[in-house]
Amino acid sequence: MLQLLIRWLVLALGVTIVTKLIPGIHCDDQTTLFVVVILLSFFNAILKPLLVLFTLPFILLTMGLGMIVINALLFLFVGELVKGFHVESFFAAVGGAVIVSLTNMLATQLFRRPPGPPRKSGRMKKEARDVIDI
Repeated sequence: MLQLLIRWLVLALGVTIVTKLIPGIHCDDQTTLFVVVILLSFFNAILKPLLVLFTLPFILLTMGLGMIVINALLFLFVGELVKGFHVESFFAAVGGAVIVSLTNMLATQLFRRPPGPPRKSGRMKKEARDVIDI
């Protein structure tokens, strides 16, 4: 549940940054922003895998740039569905999709666990630390 909340907060931050930086994208209020974040999360979980599956040859042909088109289309779709969230053009949606993707990528890097073995809770005896479980 905490991971989902963090993802929503990061997405909300990304959409807020987009509304400030991209001239063709506007959000009227915080309630609208909340609805946009919920819908984008839902579409990323449900529609995006289907779109990727159906457009896989295009994505491979464009060496991954087709993913930006899919994200931009989802952004446009949310702009059409949510009253108070305006996406004026496809190119504004592309800019918004790129910024949201960069925000998610940076947040993923910040919240990533350091590499290494998983931590175990509690103290272990010295003898038990030397044993390798297979």
